[in-house]
Amino acid sequence: MVIWEISWLQMKGSLVISSTFKGMRCPFPTVIFIPRVVQILVAAEVTLRCRLGESNERKHRGESRGRDKMRPTKQKQKHRSSAIQNAGICFKSGSGESLTDWRDEAINGGSLKHVDLHTGSNGWASPPGDLFSLRGQHYFTRKQKSPSGVWLLQPAGVDWLRSTSKLDNVLARPDNRVMCALNKAQLQGKYMKTFVLAVNLQVPGRDHHSAVFYFSTDDPIPSGSLLYRFVDGDDSFRNQRFKIVNRIVKGPWIVKAGVGNYSACLLGKALTCNYHKGSNYLEIDVDIGSSAIASAILHLALGYVTAVTIDMGFLVEAQAEDELPENLFGAVRVCQMEMSSATFIDTPSS
Repeated sequence: MVIWEISWLQMKGSLVISSTFKGMRCPFPTVIFIPRVVQILVAAEVTLRCRLGESNERKHRGESRGRDKMRPTKQKQKHRSSAIQNAGICFKSGSGESLTDWRDEAINGGSLKHVDLHTGSNGWASPPGDLFSLRGQHYFTRKQKSPSGVWLLQPAGVDWLRSTSKLDNVLARPDNRVMCALNKAQLQGKYMKTFVLAVNLQVPGRDHHSAVFYFSTDDPIPSGSLLYRFVDGDDSFRNQRFKIVNRIVKGPWIVKAGVGNYSACLLGKALTCNYHKGSNYLEIDVDIGSSAIASAILHLALGYVTAVTIDMGFLVEAQAEDELPENLFGAVRVCQMEMSSATFIDTPSS
């Protein structure tokens, strides 16, 4: 029986494939020099789990253990989310007014529907902040992380869009449904101080796609806070601080191997981010096509997108003691999305 294993030689940029014959490692591993992007794809396909000699007995035993573990976990998640049931649909403002008008329309009006946090599919939900471990109060002295807690901003909808060219500054478009809902409310003299922050993940391809996540607040962002400095700062500061935290909630091992179960990244450093600021909004356009590696990983994940549920948390990274603890300004769970559910948006190049 031959069992193949994969290991990386980071300094040489090569992929090492070595074999085990009857339990003994071959002393002469084969080294194949291939482009880095191809390595990412190959590693995702065959690393970590490609053991051809795995017996059916071991497989069944693992599945049985998995079923036993899932039962208490599901109960635990249900209990944890009881305090945020229907998150994003009904909030209370500082004046005690129930926010069920413009935000309700924005949350429920997109092609990607708002669904149940635990059972929903082909839609999105709002995961609680305590599912994300961020830098805690004493991170710089003790390297301790802690749950994020509540979001700084409220969820205000998700759009899954398709176009023939890249979509930039979608909040400024006259047909943007979220800003239209807010503007309609403001014509009635309501929500005059509401501020919207949107993250637009731009997915390259034959057809361009954009996953746009909207967050909002009806109260002024506290002056001097880290989020205030991010919103009012320059692009250099934003690039040094804009951070994403990912959690794979559900998905095949191939995606978990390529993306990682839990990962964090300063998007402003890893990818090209363009910032568009209006009188009552800030939009962050993240060009995933600006990195060949990110594009390769993303297209790998998109091949399994209908089987993947992922949590994404967005924050401004704390880099000094007085900026701790970190807090998410928003988070979203994308649940087993169908690529075909995207709404087509006409662009001038169309």
